[in-house]
Amino acid sequence: MTIMWPKAPVESHKMDVKEEWRDYNDHLNMAYYNVLFDEACDRILAKLGLGAEYLKTRNGSYFTAEAHVCYVRELEIGMPVITRLHLLDLDAKRIRVYQELFHAEEGWLSATSEQLCLHVDMSTRKVVPWPEDILSELTALQEAQRDLAVPERAGRGIAIKRRPT
Repeated sequence: MTIMWPKAPVESHKMDVKEEWRDYNDHLNMAYYNVLFDEACDRILAKLGLGAEYLKTRNGSYFTAEAHVCYVRELEIGMPVITRLHLLDLDAKRIRVYQELFHAEEGWLSATSEQLCLHVDMSTRKVVPWPEDILSELTALQEAQRDLAVPERAGRGIAIKRRPT
């Protein structure tokens, strides 16, 4: 059964920045941005059939092979947040997703995350092709988002830009 995906990034559930995530700078520690992105991505991909039940019944999962986070505006403890996920690309074994993290009430952008995820057979812990039903759902999501512009921060690398002297 294919989900009817919106022709827009998929919005996550609302999450709150927890007190125990505070760092010595008195804001959200950078590691917990990844926790928020991961939690949102897991919930969204579970709708595709890639949740805990997939691991339990089919012994498959997905692992993040690479991630790039851009911190745009700091978050403080207690702030409500949501993410929006855009499936940028996929092939037989991988997906590339891009998420934006927003203040859930005020709407401003806090951070972005781009990830490359691999489909894994948990019995061998090797990268393997997506099963046909999962690939079909991923393809449906990609097709729904096909007309979205590639986000400005997608595909960025890290560099110190030098001015000519």
